[in-house]
Formats: sequence, C-alpha cells, structure tokens
Amino acid sequence: MKHRLGGIVVAGALVAAVSAMGASRAAAQDVDYLDRAVTAWSKVKTVRATFEQVLRNPLTGRSASAAGEYQQQRPGKLAILFSDPAGDKIIADGKFVWLYLPSTVKDQVFKSPQGEGGTGTVDLTAQFLTEPRTKFTVNGAGTLMIAGRHTHGYTLIPKVAGSTTFIQAAVWIDDEEGSIKQFEVVEPGNVQRKIKILTYKTNVPVDEKAFVFTPTATMKVVTK
Repeated sequence: MKHRLGGIVVAGALVAAVSAMGASRAAAQDVDYLDRAVTAWSKVKTVRATFEQVLRNPLTGRSASAAGEYQQQRPGKLAILFSDPAGDKIIADGKFVWLYLPSTVKDQVFKSPQGEGGTGTVDLTAQFLTEPRTKFTVNGAGTLMIAGRHTHGYTLIPKVAGSTTFIQAAVWIDDEEGSIKQFEVVEPGNVQRKIKILTYKTNVPVDEKAFVFTPTATMKVVTK
C-alpha cells in the first residue's frame, strides 16, 4: 500500500492509513505459501525448467556440482538432461525410470519401474507438493532472497521413517509465483543435496521425444 502525504496531513486520515497498513501486514503474515504452492502445482500440466545442483558429503568432505534442464508432462513423464556433466540423463517414460550416467559408467543404464504418483521420487516438485501436510511434519523456515525473488521456506520431516528418499527437506517457495525456487534435502548417510531452480515455465509445449530412452546395442541394461 502506497501513501502520498501532502503538505497538510489530516490526523484522522493518518490514523486510518496506519491501521490499514497494519491490517495488510497481518494478512500477509497469514498467507500460507506452502498451501498456495500445492494449489498452483495442481493446475500444472507441463513444465520446462533449468536448474543447478550441489551435492555434499560431510563424511568425506567432498562436493560435486551439476546443472541442466528438465521437461515434465504430467502424469508420469519427466526428462532431466544434464549439461554438466554433459550427457547424463534421467528419463521417466510413464512406465520406467532410466538412469543413464556416462560420466560415471559408460555403456550402462539402470532401468526401474516408476514409483507411486508417476515419476515417484525422481519428480523434482511433486515429492514435496503432493499432500505435504499428510506426509510431513511442516514448520516455517523464515524468508530468503533467491535470484532476486522473495521466498518463504518450510522444513518437511517425513512422518513415517523410510517413506521418502530423504530424512528431511527444506523448500523455498516464490511469494508471487507459488513455485519452488530452491530445495535442500538431507539423504541417508547425511548426504546433502541442494537444487536451485533457475528458470521455470509451466503449461508450455514440451518435446515428446525427450521422454523416450532407447538403449543402444552396446549398452548394458541393469534392471532393478
């Protein structure tokens, strides 16, 4: 709310303005950004986004960075294409998840059935925004500026141990867009994964070919 005060200020008007500002701030504090994000996600059909990832292992003191883009078509299809390390990819085609990491093991791909909810734990967003208050103990984590955007954070701790691939998570939600801008998870072994969403567009055209993985004749397929 913007107030322009002229040369003569009427006391009654000033009191009313201050009261209105207080009410506006109270209303802003009452906004539940996690619930807004859940509602926004329920309307998403497709996604195109870019991201950065940092993986840290406190036990070894090592860290690794990665970056890339992903496309998603709900329900069940997801393509994560890494630019760093180049050539690595994770494809969920609606039936199986294909994990192809030539930067680690050449000519080998891991194939596993998709989990509950389509892409299951591979999904970068649905894992946090599908009935979060049912699955997690939720607490506020304050605010944070991410890439010039105001965000509100929430910590998520699974109510049932082992029900997710992470022990706890923190998600940061864009105040205006209602989308996740960043999330940090602690995985078994205290491995810490931080992913920042750099660009994010929803309900836009996606490439159907991106959701297809065809092993080559020389590629070993390891089924889980």
